[in-house]
Amino acid sequence: MTAVLTRRPAVEHGTRRTSWLLLPAAAVVAVFFFYPLAVILWRSFTEPSFGVGNYLAVLGDEVQIRVVLRTLRTALIITVATLVVAYPYAYAMTLVGRQARGVLTLLVLMPFWTSLMARNFAWYVLEQRGGVIENLLSAIGIDGVVLLGSVAGVTVAMVQVMLPFMVLPLQSAMLGIDRSLLHAAGSLGARRPVAFLRVYLPLSMPGVLAGVSVVFIMSLGFYITPALLGTPQQALVAQVIGTQVNDLLDFAGAGALGAILLVLTLVVLALLSRVAAPLGTSAAGGADRDR
Repeated sequence: MTAVLTRRPAVEHGTRRTSWLLLPAAAVVAVFFFYPLAVILWRSFTEPSFGVGNYLAVLGDEVQIRVVLRTLRTALIITVATLVVAYPYAYAMTLVGRQARGVLTLLVLMPFWTSLMARNFAWYVLEQRGGVIENLLSAIGIDGVVLLGSVAGVTVAMVQVMLPFMVLPLQSAMLGIDRSLLHAAGSLGARRPVAFLRVYLPLSMPGVLAGVSVVFIMSLGFYITPALLGTPQQALVAQVIGTQVNDLLDFAGAGALGAILLVLTLVVLALLSRVAAPLGTSAAGGADRDR
């Protein structure tokens, strides 16, 4: 008992001492995130007069509501498409040897070493009229498909941009799955597809939720790719905010629209956390039963 009482103050003292290590990161977040956010929110409530007029103007504007819904729909499509592409890729990374896995990881990380502007201009060349994509589709009998200036073109490019943010969480989760569970399911009579759907897929859901949350939230506020490959007629929220700030100098209206986007992001995070909580509890329970 005496040893326990002696250890507890030491642990508390160590916790207080290590908490000082968080101050530099907290200062950076406070100065470069919370302070600008507070200024934007303050201006959205105080310009041109104090109140919620800017928010009512956004919510009452059919065009801006359509832009918000288009942004949500586009982000959802990008997330689903990225998941469909990334899941088999990450699964293959867990099946190959160490050297092959290193090559596959290198291919995923390679876009990080290339300028985002260079990648977007490459997609601009590929998707433009008379570009590689239109010529390839024409060669197989599909004529007149020009992706540049469309939501489909933005989606294709965004999937390539967001792919690493989906693959890496999936791979991390899949590497922690004991593949002997699949063999055990097979020995009990389950076919491979059934064993995958009933055993492997649920165990990989934490990685799925992590990748989905990152890709969806980043897609909501992405600016460069939609601005270069899209059109004003198919603008997303980030493009509208950029127009309000740079062209109209409507900082209050842009702040209100940005605040609405922030609320939508927080709602998505809350929903994902509600979904992830039962998965974490079941995983912990399964680990306890294994012990």
